[in-house]
Amino acid sequence: MRYNKLGKSDLNVSSIGLGTWAMGNDFWGPGDERGYLKAIHAGLDHGINLIDTAPVYGDGNAEKIVGKAIKGKRDQVVLATKTGIHRENDTIVRDLSPARIRKEIEASLKRLEVDFIDLYQIHWPDPGTPMEDSLNQLVKIRKEGKFRFLGVSNFNVAQLKEASSIAPVVSLQPHFSLLERDIEKEIMPWCIENEIGILSYGSLGGGILTGKFKEKPEFGEGDHRDKFYKYFEEPVWGKVQQLLTVLKDLADTHNKAISHVVLSWTVQQAGISTALVGARNEAQAISNALAGDWQLAQQELKRIDVAYREIFG
Repeated sequence: MRYNKLGKSDLNVSSIGLGTWAMGNDFWGPGDERGYLKAIHAGLDHGINLIDTAPVYGDGNAEKIVGKAIKGKRDQVVLATKTGIHRENDTIVRDLSPARIRKEIEASLKRLEVDFIDLYQIHWPDPGTPMEDSLNQLVKIRKEGKFRFLGVSNFNVAQLKEASSIAPVVSLQPHFSLLERDIEKEIMPWCIENEIGILSYGSLGGGILTGKFKEKPEFGEGDHRDKFYKYFEEPVWGKVQQLLTVLKDLADTHNKAISHVVLSWTVQQAGISTALVGARNEAQAISNALAGDWQLAQQELKRIDVAYREIFG
């Protein structure tokens, strides 16, 4: 596993990180807690040290699972969670009011069963709360020792500039993958210039970039990934299948999984500190971790980018 320094922090994070959105059991369909615990342990055993979670993943369920999994292993983990969105019935509410932030971090610490969080992130911007109010509260909480470093997620450049002018921000967590590349235009260059680490989420495009879907899937009850990812309907579906033929050829050349090619491409992009990937079981976690053990050659990276431009325009 390769490790990267996260922005201006002293955190060294694995190039493949473990995302826990699926462990909430409320978006990706039902799952097995025992399998999740094994996945986390397997990831740690194979060099993954960054675990990313959030209160909104299953209304705290994912955080509870992470807390159980890392008990006795806290020194092996760079622990990341978030604040700023929560559920009210079926509605997702953005709330970065100082009182809400205080309530959420206390609840997260309790669910995770830890004294402090390594990376505490604003999950989404809240247009209803002045950013200065939110950041001042976070600075205060940091001084209390409840978290070490501050990150943000889903921020644009203007929001990054404003937040960074108020408090030291070490990282951004954006949606980024071989299929989701909007941050390359402005956000990624700004982060590189300002030494902001980048944690990509959606790195495998909801699973489509593993190549496991030979036909358009019909997701089961409780699995809503096709509502978030736009890749499972035409014309994007057909274009992704074309790109997968190129990725499979490269994977076969190296005797690797397609997902390994995709994750290697991701973490070799300038500015990327970690590619976050979910895992439901031990085998998936091990496979993801093994993607951090090798790199594509420059001509192979170029081949992927050329194919992407030819197919997607």
